[in-house]
Amino acid sequence: MTFIEMLLDAQQCNRSMLCVGLDPDPARFPAGMKGDAGKIYDFCARIVDATADLVIAFKPQIAYFAAHRAEFELEHLIDHMRRAAPHVPIILDAKRGDIGSTAEQYAKEAFERYGADAVTLSPFMGFDSVQPYLEYPDKGAFLLCRTSNPGGEDLQNQRLASVPGQPLLYEHVAKLAQGPWNVNGQLGLVVGATYPAEIERVRQVAPTVPLLIPGVGAQGGDAAATVKAGWRADGPIVVNSSRAILYASAGEDFAEAARREASRTRELLEAAK
Repeated sequence: MTFIEMLLDAQQCNRSMLCVGLDPDPARFPAGMKGDAGKIYDFCARIVDATADLVIAFKPQIAYFAAHRAEFELEHLIDHMRRAAPHVPIILDAKRGDIGSTAEQYAKEAFERYGADAVTLSPFMGFDSVQPYLEYPDKGAFLLCRTSNPGGEDLQNQRLASVPGQPLLYEHVAKLAQGPWNVNGQLGLVVGATYPAEIERVRQVAPTVPLLIPGVGAQGGDAAATVKAGWRADGPIVVNSSRAILYASAGEDFAEAARREASRTRELLEAAK
């Protein structure tokens, strides 16, 4: 299946819009694992096993693995996800953005080395920096559009005087992702849950592309407002929560607590449709 087909299948099978972000921080691991980077795989695999039937996607953040020399553990973890949850797509959160020849190598890393189904990208360098990822026809790519961090306003909310209608930069990115850049229907957009009005505006400009929406949970995004602004029957949303689920308990019951929090969040999102 293509990434979009996998996403829609997981949405239906698991009745979910929830994505669990895998951002392993050994300093926050539970007792018996705390501070031990060698336990990254063990910690994440237990989270995956506890939540596999509750999610639309998993989103490992590559920096949390690379910072601890745990790239092999990431490969091992993705292999485990394929066995434990073969119907759940994997989004590699890498936010890559570089010239075409380098982008080719990053695409190979994401899709051939790690075997991810989709990747997050920065569109700042233009379409030729995105195109190498689209050479993998069964894969997807989410372009940063209106991000959840406060500093996103520095560039994303600036008007483009040279573009007809003078759209804001994030609006222009959304239009490109819905239209001329999305040749094979592989693109989605990253929009932050902390800005529901902007999510709604992105939906007006890009009504059918998938939206990856971080910021629910520890970052304070409102789940109900997020769904109201972004969910459409023909435009799936992937609402990410990381820390609130991963670190729901500091005890040995961390996986069970993660499941409870994931289930609670999933039901909250579903009820808001």
